[in-house]
Amino acid sequence: VQLQASGGGLVQAGDSLRLSCSAFGLDRAMGWFRQAPGKEREFVAVISRRGSVTNYSDFVKGRFTISRDNAKGTVSLQMNSLKPEDTAVYYCAAAYAHARTSYAPVNKDSYAYWGQGTLVTVSS
Repeated sequence: VQLQASGGGLVQAGDSLRLSCSAFGLDRAMGWFRQAPGKEREFVAVISRRGSVTNYSDFVKGRFTISRDNAKGTVSLQMNSLKPEDTAVYYCAAAYAHARTSYAPVNKDSYAYWGQGTLVTVSS
């Protein structure tokens, strides 16, 4: 399974970015995580495999939106009102298979596959 994340870049505080992850054929919950230099990888957002359930970390709630297009095999993260503290490498990940369609884990140990990461840098 290969996950390809894209869309990162250098932006100013208050700007928007849209990250995309190619995950064709993956009938699983999909998540976004991020890792800033010297910090642990942390949960950002997750969407269930049919898209009916989403969950966000408190620090992005109201600013970021996760979505998926299963027909196109993509998962996106729309990031608005970016802050310097959002600077990190962002990873998309596919959760372990689960029977429940509402399954949307927030723990990184629940994820089986990881993309290579895309760097988002937000300047003040």
